[in-house]
Amino acid sequence: MADKRALIVWGGWDGHEPDKVAHLFEEILKGEGFEVKVSDTLDSFADQDLVLAQTLLVPIWTMGEISAEQRDPVLTAVSHHGIGLAGCHGGMCDAFRKDTEWQFMTGGQWVAHPGNDGVKYPVVIKNHDHEITKGLPDFEVASEQYYMHTDPGNVVLATTPFPTAGVGGPHTANHCDMPVVWTKMYGSGRVFYNALGHHADVLEPEVPRELMRRGFLWANKK
Repeated sequence: MADKRALIVWGGWDGHEPDKVAHLFEEILKGEGFEVKVSDTLDSFADQDLVLAQTLLVPIWTMGEISAEQRDPVLTAVSHHGIGLAGCHGGMCDAFRKDTEWQFMTGGQWVAHPGNDGVKYPVVIKNHDHEITKGLPDFEVASEQYYMHTDPGNVVLATTPFPTAGVGGPHTANHCDMPVVWTKMYGSGRVFYNALGHHADVLEPEVPRELMRRGFLWANKK
């Protein structure tokens, strides 16, 4: 059996192209020697034996609802067994808006994206010593710029100046460096998150893709 085993579970809102993101992540993970299982049902998370057989869990599910039977094996796997959790955008941090324990585990929850899709903004690497971001340059994207509520205990690796100039609304009075990429611990498990990924093509350029690749590898470690 492979030393690296990942379970990708995709679904929810189709606008985030969860099937395409799942395919991209499967390609990245297989390129790193992972044995990958891809599922389009949350019932896979309810299969405790399946979940505990993994070394990495990758949720890609936006604006859904998860039952305790589906959620609890994931919480236990990460917190008690040190199984990694990694994902992006709404697929991990706008997955289940009613489930605060999921948000506690992931370290953040989407709130708004002023200007919607197509906003041009920089992503600024803040921690140049971390193995996920070391040697990577700042870069620009044209996509949704997420405003999020985040865990103050997160280790923030990259941010974006928020809000972007020219994007109107009441948020314009609250300038800040909004976290884009972070890590955290949930019990004994490592958690990695990247707020980019409204569509799969946002993650395909060299630096965003490399962030995901390194994030997967980092979260997979115990």
